[in-house]
Amino acid sequence: MAVDTSARTPTFTHVDGEWFTGNPPLIGPVSHAMWLGSTVFDGARWFDGIAPDLDLHCQRVNRSAENMGMKAVMPAEEIERLAWEGIQKFDGRTAIYIKPMYWAEHGQMGSVVAADPESTRFALCLFEAPMHTAKPSSLTVSPFRRPTPECAMTDAKTGSLYPNSGRMIIDARKRGFDNALVRDMNGNVVETASSNVFMVKDGVVYTPAANRTFLAGITRARIMGLLRKAGFDVRETTLSVEDFMDADEIFQTGNYSKVVPVTRLDDVQLQEGPVTRKALELYMDWAKSTAGTDG
Repeated sequence: MAVDTSARTPTFTHVDGEWFTGNPPLIGPVSHAMWLGSTVFDGARWFDGIAPDLDLHCQRVNRSAENMGMKAVMPAEEIERLAWEGIQKFDGRTAIYIKPMYWAEHGQMGSVVAADPESTRFALCLFEAPMHTAKPSSLTVSPFRRPTPECAMTDAKTGSLYPNSGRMIIDARKRGFDNALVRDMNGNVVETASSNVFMVKDGVVYTPAANRTFLAGITRARIMGLLRKAGFDVRETTLSVEDFMDADEIFQTGNYSKVVPVTRLDDVQLQEGPVTRKALELYMDWAKSTAGTDG
């Protein structure tokens, strides 16, 4: 996804009790977050008057902050309230990305590398971002791997993990693909460079077991629950590249685009299948009937 921070894209950011337009300067050259990477964020979506699972995204950003050694200085309920306040600033014609963020301003005394939790700051940014739901995507197997919890902060949605995702996508696009199928250090498929991944074989839906090397997403969990409720056999398990090469269907899930069919994996051509279409249908039906709206 590309984010245009110029005046062409309506953007509103709430920080220190005020709303600002555009891209306000918040982090300076001596901020801990600037040079030592103490940032976490989350992302929710507003579209068609609804913001599915907004509460869960607000809760998760607080867990990420705490897992990174910072303080969750804003209650999740207040983040959610501010998000709805911010949504009202837009004209309602274009989908919105809702991005709560925490960062540390200072390091701890005696060890500048470690973030000082007392210096934690919070901001909430909202900007227009059209949906790309159901737009077909192509994947290639990435040569790069997801780190283990012993090697990186995989228990937080932190910006420091994303340069690895970035190089996966750059490599994939150089080879003519949209995204990359990614493995863990043991060689098992875990997700794509930017989303969770499912495959279908003989009517059974499979997704990689959550092993703390990747973000087992909120939309992933929602899709799994909806498919199971609809009678599908959905299994979390260890999956290989060969399993995906032999799949009948592959699709991605994530907050940004919800459900995305995969129509090519390296040399394997695929069609958008009935399970993929059903997953999107179930999600949208659920979102429009039960997801939170601004009262």
